Amino acid sequence: MELSNHNKPNIVFILSDDQGAWALGCAGNHEIRTPNLDRLAVEGVRFSNFFCTSPVCSPARASLFTGKIPSQHGVHDWIRDGNVGDKRIEYLQGQTAYTEILAKNGYVCGISGKWHLGDSLKPQKGFTHWYVHQVGGGAYHHAPMIRNGELVNESSYLTELITDDALQFIENQDGSGPFYLSVHYTAPHDPWINSHPQEIVDSYDSCPFETCPQEPRHPDLIQTAPEGSRENLKGYFAAVTAMDQNIGRIVDKLDDLGIRDQTLICFLSDNGFNCGHHGIWGKGNGTFPQNMYDTSVKVPAIFSHPGIIPSGRVCDELVSGYDFMPTLLEYTGYQNPEADKLPGTSLLPLLLGQQKQGQSHIVIYDEYGPVRMIRTKEWKYIHRYPYGPHELYDLAADPDERNNLITDPDTQQKRIELKAMLENWFVRYVDSEKDGTHEGVTGLGQLDLAGTAGGGKRAYQDFND
Repeated sequence: MELSNHNKPNIVFILSDDQGAWALGCAGNHEIRTPNLDRLAVEGVRFSNFFCTSPVCSPARASLFTGKIPSQHGVHDWIRDGNVGDKRIEYLQGQTAYTEILAKNGYVCGISGKWHLGDSLKPQKGFTHWYVHQVGGGAYHHAPMIRNGELVNESSYLTELITDDALQFIENQDGSGPFYLSVHYTAPHDPWINSHPQEIVDSYDSCPFETCPQEPRHPDLIQTAPEGSRENLKGYFAAVTAMDQNIGRIVDKLDDLGIRDQTLICFLSDNGFNCGHHGIWGKGNGTFPQNMYDTSVKVPAIFSHPGIIPSGRVCDELVSGYDFMPTLLEYTGYQNPEADKLPGTSLLPLLLGQQKQGQSHIVIYDEYGPVRMIRTKEWKYIHRYPYGPHELYDLAADPDERNNLITDPDTQQKRIELKAMLENWFVRYVDSEKDGTHEGVTGLGQLDLAGTAGGGKRAYQDFND
């Protein structure tokens, strides 16, 4: 069935928070229980090499919505200030999101869960339904949320509350036009202990956690990193399983309403996560300087639409969060007038099981402030401006990134080649007024607008505060 011959699909975009690509049953993890996500993978396509654009939440989320790199949209760290209060900052003001394009073309757009891109009180980017976290994360009970424009503290379990609101949004649609729904869970972000349904936590009592070996402490681990205890592992796994149960509720609701075959479901995480991998409990900002390990930058990714997307496939092409916006727009048949300024390309041919026309995805780029990465299927180079340290990995021989070859004389030509590719790509897309190499990003949070838009104000939390 040709995509252009069916009515505009509904879209449900489910986004988890800090879920590593390894934390998924259908990805080969024999310990974690994710039956509903595994079912979606069976019914669609799973990408085994999907990379976030920055290994921390707010920059990665801003890139998903706008298709821009952080050095274009100006969000370089998680949003610490400007969410609520008297000094709210709309970090993406004036920047086009795909949800705005959908809304202008008749989609009813709703969001339930985490926003974390500033001025949380204000519905933005084409959303008319707006049930969001006031800041970005925190406790799973008594969570600070925004409902009907009011600041509220919710007493129930947040993962279920987000789902309840999402289900109500779906039920409220009258079928006169398509809808778009963002379901943005805070799970499995910490806290993990005394935070999730006890019966699910207890069900992991006997788990050996072979999939999360607790490696020796990374030398660059930040002082505030959590301890890698069994209780934290149980809580992390329980958070994923509880979220999976609620995702099942959403899929069941679409089935019950008879609209599952009219609905594209997308599932991603904002960034990866290490639960002891590389001696880190955390993501890109689990260390300083920030890291770009695959466990930090690779995320789970599933797309399912019965009758449109062929089922039961795993795609190992290198793809990125930059590709998300152009994919949804081509899927729905709409144009982005700024497409030529953006780095991503549509994954629609890959979704439909077709050969991509032209150049395939062979290179992935990431950035986190002054840390930039280029990755091919065989090599990874990490450059930290201005002084390093830099890293080079032969992924074919060293897939777990154990042996840094940056000073190996036999690899210097490869280092030079990758550095040139990295710099040429970023020169093409960077907005000089928001260039991350000029920003003092510590991983402790963004306080104000980046670059010249900040008017000289301090934009990032530092270690002396």
